[in-house]
Amino acid sequence: MAIRRIIATLALAASASPTFAADRIVRSQAEFRAATAALAPGDTVVLANGVWRDFEIGFSAQGTAALPVTLRAEEPGKVILSGRSNLRIGGRFVIVSGLVFRDGYSPTGEVISFRRTDSDLAQDSRVTEVVIDRFNQPDRFRSDYWVALYGARNRFDHNHVAGKTNEGVTLAVRLETAASRGNAHRIDHNYFGPRPVLGSNGGETIRVGTSAFSMFDSNTVIEDNVFDRCDGEVEIVSIKSGANIVRRNVFLRSRGSIVLRHGDGNVVERNVFLGGGKAHTGGIRVINRRQTVRENYLEGLRGTGFASALAVMNGVPNSPVNRYAPVEAARIEHNSFIDSRRLTFAAGRSEERSAAPKSSLFADNLLQLEGGAAAIVAEDDISGLAMRGNVLAGTGPASDGIAARPVKLTRAANGLLYPGGGITAGAPRDLAVIALAEVGPTWYPKPAAEPAPRALLALSVTLADGALVKALAEAAGDRCLELAAGTYPVDRTLLVDRPICIRSAPGARATLQFTQAPLFELAPGGGLRLQRIDLRAEDPADAVGNAVIRTMTLPMPSEAVIELDQVDVRNLDVNKAFDVISIGKSAMAATIRITDSTFANISGNIVSADAERDDFGRYNAEAVEISGSRFTDVGGAIASIYRGGTDESTFGPQVRFSGNQVTHSGTTGSGLLALVGVQQLAITDNRIERSGPIRVTPTTGVPEMTMGGNVLVDSPEPVVVGASHREPRP
Repeated sequence: MAIRRIIATLALAASASPTFAADRIVRSQAEFRAATAALAPGDTVVLANGVWRDFEIGFSAQGTAALPVTLRAEEPGKVILSGRSNLRIGGRFVIVSGLVFRDGYSPTGEVISFRRTDSDLAQDSRVTEVVIDRFNQPDRFRSDYWVALYGARNRFDHNHVAGKTNEGVTLAVRLETAASRGNAHRIDHNYFGPRPVLGSNGGETIRVGTSAFSMFDSNTVIEDNVFDRCDGEVEIVSIKSGANIVRRNVFLRSRGSIVLRHGDGNVVERNVFLGGGKAHTGGIRVINRRQTVRENYLEGLRGTGFASALAVMNGVPNSPVNRYAPVEAARIEHNSFIDSRRLTFAAGRSEERSAAPKSSLFADNLLQLEGGAAAIVAEDDISGLAMRGNVLAGTGPASDGIAARPVKLTRAANGLLYPGGGITAGAPRDLAVIALAEVGPTWYPKPAAEPAPRALLALSVTLADGALVKALAEAAGDRCLELAAGTYPVDRTLLVDRPICIRSAPGARATLQFTQAPLFELAPGGGLRLQRIDLRAEDPADAVGNAVIRTMTLPMPSEAVIELDQVDVRNLDVNKAFDVISIGKSAMAATIRITDSTFANISGNIVSADAERDDFGRYNAEAVEISGSRFTDVGGAIASIYRGGTDESTFGPQVRFSGNQVTHSGTTGSGLLALVGVQQLAITDNRIERSGPIRVTPTTGVPEMTMGGNVLVDSPEPVVVGASHREPRP
């Protein structure tokens, strides 16, 4: 009898002990469903190593703080979710770890959701050491979230999230229901890796709330993360709710800012911004009431306007919930702004945004700016922003509350610059700059820093039949095809699905004579550099929409670079619309660069990047640079760029047209340059004869425009539709 009692006692103890909880390895989706049918506290489901394709994981259980229910990889990083896959978790005290999402996309609007169903929200749950790497929708304008946080007290930590190219926030905290408000989520120790320019609204890396629910507090903490080259749009972290904390994060070479877009009572503290002199790197933008910005360090930022190292905005009186509430009772204290281009107060002053900041304080900040005092710009009355104890490095002039002093900066052990001479203004000396090794999974490599440009290895191509087509098909991205002198007949469209370089051999001049248009078709991942090449069409089909270089009809992310250097293109007059470069709808070029080239007798446009006509703030080319080139008898525009709508979420398009000679061009259609919605424009030192007008139509924001040194002969003056804008310069 005693023996039976002992055995029964041991059995009961085993059933209650985590040591004896089920640990089930599964090797198929059917086994997974069986294993998760009845989960108990302390259970662990293990996905076997390998590729799990088209796997929509639903994982919900009721664990406890002491006995959570876990889903993990057999070995971290060796379980790959590919194809049409996602993860939805519900219940309480659930942990997921070790998975990699790669080579696919979610069939729903979320890759990882802290909500299994509308009624099954995750609470007290955690996703840790999970990777989402380039898990993009095929259409870059099909929106999804990579991570959506619902419920309460959830944690997203030590994850690697990089390479999102399609529309939609990378990580969103959702507040649509009462159960997800005041949530106390924690987002920490994650690596948010490169996100290329989207060319549209919807490219934020983190967004907490939305305008419709911004009157609610979220109580989300975003801390100890690294944001590396997060360039999607102007808002890297977009706060659209109240009572959030953003602290101890590092922003590396990331275009954009932390933006307190909606909601009150948020805190931004002890963050480090290292712009490295990269264009459009910003800091912190302040809107709304009772915001606190303190003890942050910002260095090497080149943003201006809304993307200034600090932008304190003007607001809209009695603002609707989706616009700009005036700044009131903000405290901006003990921040260091080092080697940065601009601080902007009362930013965005307009007829609508007429309410200047009030009852606010700017105190004990250290300013070491590119343009000295001239880099501190006030666009409206800032008497409602009290200033005291601030130090401007250098000599005056300064103003009340900003004292100009000679300051020597020295790098401390933490890598940051601090003043000597007993100056106490600026960021604290005990700031800890979180290292890359401290964020993300230790077992998954982070993308390398952008490599310095290097010379490509030459691959010689002869005039033999088919040699060019064969070489193009076989060439790796580190090769440049060098063509011998002579004419290369091309009877097909050449697919460019990787970076390709083609040039004439030294001392030679090669001609590509093509019968099919386009000559080059860019696919996702493709880029093209042509150097010292002549391009001639030989009786191609007389079809509308012909082009020498054209993107595929597939959507393309914003990574393509197209360069023409010392290229000669002429006699493309088969029909009235033969373009040289044409970027199609849903495609995006990072850079189109034309230098020292010649174009003559062209019936269409030289650059067509005007396919996005829906006026949603989308566009087809981030930067277009045309310099030192000659244009004669171009029937269309040298550049037709279109970005419609009034959205203010992007830095581009950017256009530079300088040092060119233009004769009898742009006389039909929309003009010599047809530029709609360009955000940065420089037209300088060109000679333009007997040509059509330059037409510039600003659509949003305060575009920066520079025009000067141009010689116009029998050509009209540039036409700027609406008010002319030129941002003040330091």
